[in-house]
Amino acid sequence: MEPVISSETAKELEEEKEIENLKKVEAAMFLSARFLSLQELVLLTDINPLMLRELVQKLIEKYNREDSAIEIISKEDMWKMDVRQEYVNMVNKLATGSSEFSKA
Repeated sequence: MEPVISSETAKELEEEKEIENLKKVEAAMFLSARFLSLQELVLLTDINPLMLRELVQKLIEKYNREDSAIEIISKEDMWKMDVRQEYVNMVNKLATGSSEFSKA
C-alpha cells in the first residue's frame, strides 16, 4: 500500500524544496562574486526561470530585512551578492583575485 500524501505533507515538501532552491541560488551568488544573468543562474542551479526570479526577489528581501553586511544588487536583469557600501573599504583590504567588489 502506498503512503498517502496529505495536503499538509505536500505543503511541507514544497517548502523544503523552496528552502533548498534558495540555498542553491544563494550559494551560486556567493561563490561567483560577480553579476549573474538569469540564464547563468538557471544553468548553475537547474531551477526554472520563473521560479528563479521569485527566489532572487526573496533573497533580496531577506538581506534587506536582516541586519546584514551583505546585499544583493540588481543591474539590467542580472544579480550579484556584495558587501554593503559601509563595509567596502574593510573588504577591499582583504580581497584579492578577480572578485567584482563594489568600489567605494
